[in-house]
Amino acid sequence: MSLNRLAMLSVHTSPLASLGGDKTGGMNVYVKDLAQELGEKGIQIDIYTRRSDLDTPEVDHSIGTNVRVIHITAGPLRVLSPDDVYSHLSQFTAGVIAFTTRHQIQYDAIYSHYWLSGWVANKLKEVWGTPFVQMFHTLGHMKNRITPGYAPALTPDTRVATETQLMQWADRIVAATPAEYAQLRWLYRADRRKILIIPPGVNNRRFYPVPMAQAKEQLGIDPMTNLLLFVGRIEPLKAVDTILEALRLILKSSPDTLKSTKLVVIGGDPNNSADLQLARLKSITEQLGLTEIVQFIGAKNQDALHLYYAASLTVIMPSDYESFGMVALEAMASGTPVIASQIGGLAFLVEDGKSGFLVPTREPSALAERIQMLLNESNKLQYMRTAAAQRASQYSWSAIADQLLVVFGGLGNRTTTSIRRKH
Repeated sequence: MSLNRLAMLSVHTSPLASLGGDKTGGMNVYVKDLAQELGEKGIQIDIYTRRSDLDTPEVDHSIGTNVRVIHITAGPLRVLSPDDVYSHLSQFTAGVIAFTTRHQIQYDAIYSHYWLSGWVANKLKEVWGTPFVQMFHTLGHMKNRITPGYAPALTPDTRVATETQLMQWADRIVAATPAEYAQLRWLYRADRRKILIIPPGVNNRRFYPVPMAQAKEQLGIDPMTNLLLFVGRIEPLKAVDTILEALRLILKSSPDTLKSTKLVVIGGDPNNSADLQLARLKSITEQLGLTEIVQFIGAKNQDALHLYYAASLTVIMPSDYESFGMVALEAMASGTPVIASQIGGLAFLVEDGKSGFLVPTREPSALAERIQMLLNESNKLQYMRTAAAQRASQYSWSAIADQLLVVFGGLGNRTTTSIRRKH
C-alpha cells in the first residue's frame, strides 16, 4: 500500500502544547516531529486532538508543510486528565467523522498515540475500514506496578482493559524499545507478529551540540555556574525529590562542591498555586536547605530547551518509569550526558559510563556520587559530551520515519473506496 494520507490521533494532549506542562511531554514531541518529517517527505498529515481552549482555531498549519492540527470539541473547553477525557471519546470520534465527511477526506492509515487514541482509532476503523497502527508511549500495567500509591480513577481499571483489547484491535503495534516489547508480550499477551520495535527520533536541526559557554551566554547564566537540569512533567513518577535528596547529601558531605552549582527544574507552572506537586517539591527544597541552589522556572518551548540542554553539565532523569525518554535523547543530541534511572527506555538509550550514567531508582546516594563525578572530573565530562552526541546521531527523524513508512506500507489495502481529498 502506498501511503499518501495519514491521520494521527493524539486525543488528550496537543502536539502544540508547551512542554513540561500538565500531561505534556515526550509523546507531544514525538507526534509533532514525526508529522513534520513525514510532511516534508510529501505525506499529507492530519493530527486530531481535543480542543481545550475556546480561542484555539479549528485547523492549525504551524507545524509545517502538509501538516494540519485539527482541534475537535469533545467535553469542556479546558485541560482534562486522561481519565476525564475517556467519557468524551464517543463525542471526539463523532467530531472526527463529521470533519472528514464535511471535507470529503479519507485516509490510507491511522497512527494512534496512547490508549485513549487507540479507542478512537478502533471506532474509526469500524466506520471507515481504515487500518491503524498503535503506539502506547506508557502502559497502564506498568504504571500500576511502579507508581507508589497509584489508584486508577476509572473503576474497574478501564485503561488496562482497553489496552488489552487494543492488542487485538490494532493492525500493528510500535514498541519504542526491546523492554517495551517484552512488557507488551508479558503483561498483555500481545501477538509478537504485530509488534515492531522502532524507537522515537530526534530533531537534529533543533538539538545539536553547542559550546557550553555560548549557551550560557545566550541564556544570561554566569559562565562559572555548573548547571544541573531536570526537564519533564512535575509528577511523582518523575522522582524529582530524589535529585533534591542527592543534592542534600552532597551539601552535607562536600558543601564547597555546590557553591557554583544550580539545579534548574523545567516543568509545571510556578505561578499556579493549584499545582500541588510543584508546591510539594518547593516545600522539600526549603526543608532541605536548597533554596539557593534550586530554581523552578516552569515549562519552556523546544528552542529554549536546546540552550538549556547545551548549557548544562548533565540532565538528570531519576524516573520510576520511562517507556523511552525523549528528554534524554534531546539532551544527548545537544552534547549533554544524562544521569538516568536504570529502567525501561532509559536503560536502552543511555550507555552507562559513556553517554551518561545509569543509577538505581530512588537511591539518592548513587545519584549524588555520579553528580559529583561530573562536577569534579572535567576530562570525563568532555568524553561523555562527545559520546552522547555520537549516540544520539543514530536516531535522526528521517531514518525513523522511513522505518514507519515501511510499516504503514505493509498494512494492505483499505476496505472502503477512497474519496478524493480536498486539502
